[in-house]
Amino acid sequence: MRATDIIAKKRDGKALSGGEIRWFINQYVAEALPDYQMAALLMAVFLKGMNGGEQAALTDAMLHSGRSYKPEVFGGSAADKHSTGGVGDKVSLILAPLAAAAGLKVPMTSGRGLGHTGGTLDKLESISGFRTRLSDEEFLAQMDELGVAMIGQSPDFVPADMKMYRLRDVTATVESIPLIAASIMSKKIGEGISSLVLDVKTGSGAFMKSLEDARRLAGAMVDIGAAHGVRCRALLTAMDQPLGRAVGHSLEILECIEILRTGEGMADLLDLTVELTAQMLFLEGKYTDLGQGREVCRGLLSDGSAYQRFRRMVRAQGGDLAMVDEPSRLPRAERREVIRAGTSGFVRRLDALAIGKLVQGLGGGRAVITDSIDYGVGVWIERKIGDRVKEGDPLVTVHHNGRGVEGLERRVADAYEIGEAPGPRRAILGQVDPST
Repeated sequence: MRATDIIAKKRDGKALSGGEIRWFINQYVAEALPDYQMAALLMAVFLKGMNGGEQAALTDAMLHSGRSYKPEVFGGSAADKHSTGGVGDKVSLILAPLAAAAGLKVPMTSGRGLGHTGGTLDKLESISGFRTRLSDEEFLAQMDELGVAMIGQSPDFVPADMKMYRLRDVTATVESIPLIAASIMSKKIGEGISSLVLDVKTGSGAFMKSLEDARRLAGAMVDIGAAHGVRCRALLTAMDQPLGRAVGHSLEILECIEILRTGEGMADLLDLTVELTAQMLFLEGKYTDLGQGREVCRGLLSDGSAYQRFRRMVRAQGGDLAMVDEPSRLPRAERREVIRAGTSGFVRRLDALAIGKLVQGLGGGRAVITDSIDYGVGVWIERKIGDRVKEGDPLVTVHHNGRGVEGLERRVADAYEIGEAPGPRRAILGQVDPST
């Protein structure tokens, strides 16, 4: 086979065979193909798409490109949750220790930021010393002791996904249903989980802008999971505005610590976290009633059980506990700038994409693979959709170090729409289960 023939075949809109897909993936992982040829194939897939057979073959080739786990290593039962990404989406940081406190095994393999969205690993690394790379022995020992670990991919764990994930971020090929589905599901199935809850986001800050596309992606993923014997369910959730108050790495850690400590926080973030965790408990058979699962989750947040599990996880993975116990020690930007409302009324719109790009420009995201992250920068949302505002009220507080602040007031003003009536507050928009 020749890489150029496979690229041209997909460029022309033809379906690739399973053998062609496996050969291309295996050659790329073996470094027999350069990044630019994989980038060309990624763009061809982005533009021409893939049918169900191609998508299944891509997932399988990525899954078997290196090492993976089987459920037996966790006693036959483990659960996870995955979000397709959004602005201010910090749910995993609360959910993983919460689910572990509720008795689940949660071997969560997470990723880094893609485009305008932040990555769970990057956020965790704003805690000094936190190790997102564990040896196999360390990982399994921590799972046995704590029931939770939040790690990145090791070079030999589903390595095709790691290499392709990084390349997609800098080649404008992120927003592709086949690529997203294969990336997520190869990695999640490779964790050795028995059940998976998917949070598939739609709206301005999501990769799937329309509810129809979000439903298609959710359907593709739950069917892939079912085909591999993993119990799956997807919730379709709104990403019209940032989730919670914080956008930016250490700011998001700060917001999560507050919720873990007190059981209280922004309703959109708290309610979604509880719902997704309750769905995990349901799929794993811990509770037959979702309402009971929600009640248990709220209790574990209120009594500090989830917070203590988070602390133990941070300590086990080398993080500085002083930053958890005293969040003021987290990385902080040198400057604060409050952007205020120019008129009175109700918030009708808050463009999540605009806020995400703003934080990326401050240094809170990557334009190329080698970019470093400024953990202290970000935006604290003071007013969200549905809130009443008066002229001069704060809309956001921007935390920055002098980079990317050109036209700051205009960009924030453009992200907001203030009118006479409040905009709709969307949350969970639907549910998708396997078709078979």
